[in-house]
Amino acid sequence: MSLLSDDELDRYARHLVLREVGGRGQALLKAARVAVVGAGGLGSPCLLYLAAAGVGQISIIDDDRVSLSNLQRQVLFATSEIGQLKAQAAAARLVAINPHVEATPVPERLKPETAQALLAGHDLVIDGSDSFSTRLTVNAAAVVLGLPLVSGAIGPFDGQVAVFKGHLPGLPCYRCLVGAAADAPGQSCADVGVLGALAGIIGSMMALEALREISGFGPSTAGRLVLYDAMGARSRSLALPKDPACRVCGTH
Repeated sequence: MSLLSDDELDRYARHLVLREVGGRGQALLKAARVAVVGAGGLGSPCLLYLAAAGVGQISIIDDDRVSLSNLQRQVLFATSEIGQLKAQAAAARLVAINPHVEATPVPERLKPETAQALLAGHDLVIDGSDSFSTRLTVNAAAVVLGLPLVSGAIGPFDGQVAVFKGHLPGLPCYRCLVGAAADAPGQSCADVGVLGALAGIIGSMMALEALREISGFGPSTAGRLVLYDAMGARSRSLALPKDPACRVCGTH
């Protein structure tokens, strides 16, 4: 495992004193390679916490540019960065927060024909994209590559987070969750609106699950779905079964 410098020992001191993380867990974070698809409302807080936590290599896959309407919830960006590519602006911000992190901008749209090539070589994938088609593409590539997938989504006042390991026996993939509903057209936050702070909550939860998977504190939450209702300040967790007929991870 990678040794920590004196600066890193000081920087990550609050992690190092956690018995469940400690030096071993921090070294695992430093050695980890994580791909984040989408640097928007969910990706912004998630990326900030990954970098602050010391995840060694972070790839940021997003072909969009920063716009004024993003800034209500995409806390990664500043007004002065309007018009810039999100992947490049995000990478610069992460390195400014933590120079020990290698942040690689990938200003491309993840497509079925490129997904496996873009995600290969990573240890974990985080999906904060805002379309069913992209989420399904990420999921299919993660199953083929045998990578854990942390997925999050939000509506106007509700959100969800789950860890998918559809490549493993008995555990579902994202397609098992959404089924045929994924083929129906969805609505964007531009259509229905979204509470800005909700993106921060769900994006931070996504980062938390990624850190759990990498460093090994606590049991994996794969096979469960966490739902959060911001209107009523309530959350609940549901078991997710694997769909034997799933076209991605089922027994064909």
